[in-house]
Amino acid sequence: MNTTASPHTYGLVVIGGAHPDRRGRIAGATIPGVSNPGSMREDLGGAAFNSARAARMRGLVTALVSARGGDLAAAAVEAAIGDAGITDLSANFLDRSTPGYTAILDAEGGLVIALADMALYETGLPRHLRRSAIRATIASAGAVLVDANLPTDAIGAIMDAATGPVFGNAVSPVKAVRLAPHAAPFACVFMNRAEAQALTGEAAGDAELIAALRRAGFRSAVVTAGKEPVLAFAGGNALRLRPPHVAVVDVTGAGDALCGAAIAALTCGLSLAQAVRHGVTAACLTLQSPQAVAETLAGQAFEAQLADVPAAEIIE
Repeated sequence: MNTTASPHTYGLVVIGGAHPDRRGRIAGATIPGVSNPGSMREDLGGAAFNSARAARMRGLVTALVSARGGDLAAAAVEAAIGDAGITDLSANFLDRSTPGYTAILDAEGGLVIALADMALYETGLPRHLRRSAIRATIASAGAVLVDANLPTDAIGAIMDAATGPVFGNAVSPVKAVRLAPHAAPFACVFMNRAEAQALTGEAAGDAELIAALRRAGFRSAVVTAGKEPVLAFAGGNALRLRPPHVAVVDVTGAGDALCGAAIAALTCGLSLAQAVRHGVTAACLTLQSPQAVAETLAGQAFEAQLADVPAAEIIE
């Protein structure tokens, strides 16, 4: 178990899911209830790991706190974290299986259904977070990102330990509600429309959704909607940004890439409007990649895609 934290203050400590990410793609029309021909691929993903990779590629010194089992999948996750240049502060529970995510995509790359086996994040990871070395790392971090794979009490404990801003990744409509009891302390929460609806019960227009999130206690949020405009607000200001059209290879990880890149921009002092533009750029590159997070989030490829992302429209 690797629990020794460096005295160095990380730019970002990311806490949550890091696990095998399996994606099957149906070759033709999707026919429910029968066997559909297609293909399956596997790489390493998870909301926390995907966001951490994006933040690291955008220049943040990043550490990851997660939990994994004692199987071959655990060794692959550990190697992937190291290869990404991220400090690994995760726990290995040798008598447990590593969590995993399996998604079935249609021929256009859209999600049909997914299965998330994440029990270890609800049992083992909160135990790991009680270790004094991990709490000290959280306290010394420039910023913290927590995903909703963790139970509500563990999210609260992270809030208590952190001294810098804490960001949230809603992960899924089912898990998003775990963030609700801690809405006010979050610096910003990243979610999609379905997750926002789960948090608010609001499925109406942009202004109504933003108002509902504010009533729920969130002081800042970024809400994605696939090809539709991204909404964002902080305090009394709100904006809308329409993503450019891109050829979608795979939707997996795009929201996580947006989250990590936007946080990197915010922690470097960029405005919310600029940060959302950076996040959309990372999402566009990831949508065009077969990987959970594109390997092109730095350098000329990022700058070229950024040039195609329009400025945000201020809506209030």
